[in-house]
Amino acid sequence: MLLLGALLLLLALPSHGQDTMQGPPLPKGACTGWMAGIPGHPGHNGTPGRDGRDGTPGEKGEKGDPGLVGPKGDTGETGITGIEGPRGFPGVPGRKGEPGESAYVYRSAFSVGLESRVTVPNVPIRFTKIFYNQQNHYDGTTGKFLCNIPGLYYFSYHITVYLKDVKVSLYKNDKALLFTHDQFQDQNVDQASGSVLLYLEKGDQVWLQVYEGENHNGVYADNVHDSTFTGFLLYHNIE
Repeated sequence: MLLLGALLLLLALPSHGQDTMQGPPLPKGACTGWMAGIPGHPGHNGTPGRDGRDGTPGEKGEKGDPGLVGPKGDTGETGITGIEGPRGFPGVPGRKGEPGESAYVYRSAFSVGLESRVTVPNVPIRFTKIFYNQQNHYDGTTGKFLCNIPGLYYFSYHITVYLKDVKVSLYKNDKALLFTHDQFQDQNVDQASGSVLLYLEKGDQVWLQVYEGENHNGVYADNVHDSTFTGFLLYHNIE
């Protein structure tokens, strides 16, 4: 390398013939007898330039596969109740139900009257004029009502009084419970009445009876005057 450099230097030196010749003037500031130097090393990279402008949007890609289902979110708050909608059409009628058990109605009642003015004191008065006795709980041959259904009963009587005073009692099982007394007035038809509520057990008997002898047996009846005896069940007590 040193030999090559020396050779190049000799070639660059001017000869004697050339010393007397006037050549063109050298550039200002240039050295006499200059020659090109060896290329230097590459310089360091410069600072990065500014980002360029955004490019034109590309075409829309294909739809991707659905992602995995995420966890269930929290329940939201209840919304405001909406306005009531219009009434719908009537539905189809349902099937007919099965027949229910019929309720048994307990009945016991009678209403009777006196056909003859002939009565006997101190024994049950026999009312043989039957107005109602469908259940046959009143016995016209004895004048007594026989309880067949335990429960609460209502009894009443209306007696026409004529020719004598009247004393009548309502009996239950040989015990007088209700007393009625009416004093007869000459040439006048009078009335005596009474009513009572009694609780009866099955087998109890109820009737009317004149007490204190014939002088108080003014019980009367004819085709225009009646003496009546009535009773009926208010409610039963059967378990």
